[in-house]
Amino acid sequence: MAINLSKGQKISLEKTAPKLSRIALGLAWQPIEPKGFFGRMFNTSEAVDLDASCVCLDAQGKEIDVIWFRKLVSTDKAIRHSGDNRTGEGDGDDETLSVDLGGLDARIAVLMFTINSFSGQSFQRVRSSSCRLLNMQTREALAMFSLDAQGKHTALLMAALTRRGADWEMSAIGEPGFGSTYRDLAGPIEDWIKSHYSVGTA
Repeated sequence: MAINLSKGQKISLEKTAPKLSRIALGLAWQPIEPKGFFGRMFNTSEAVDLDASCVCLDAQGKEIDVIWFRKLVSTDKAIRHSGDNRTGEGDGDDETLSVDLGGLDARIAVLMFTINSFSGQSFQRVRSSSCRLLNMQTREALAMFSLDAQGKHTALLMAALTRRGADWEMSAIGEPGFGSTYRDLAGPIEDWIKSHYSVGTA
């Protein structure tokens, strides 16, 4: 059974699923539903183009690689993006980032997963957002993190995977931010690493 995480909580991958080597982060969101009779009849809901990205950093917070809709496969081939979903419509994960932990560049200590509104709409147009950690060897969900995403922000630091020796930890973040791509979140990412990840522990 998947562990339901709250904002600020974290779990050890080694303790949750020993010898885990292939995982995925499934990211999902739902646009707000049209209101009133005519809204439902003419489907006046506005598509929200949110983009999931994975920023790979070393233990000092230096960017090593980024996987997003303009680069779907990491340089080391260990991370793959499922592709751009421009509406958030439908059930299940809207975008997925799969990770071969054993194949990662040895310098990588932090994988930061972000969501940005590329179209510029605020999260007032988003009813909810969530992510789930999947064991790709068994296809089961190990952890889930959901939050009420609505607000004037246009981006989220959703979750992070951090290397602790031979172990990896998943942290549920859910911090709002602003900007249309991961580049606009460089400051918040740096602040999070300084606050939550000790240099030299990788």
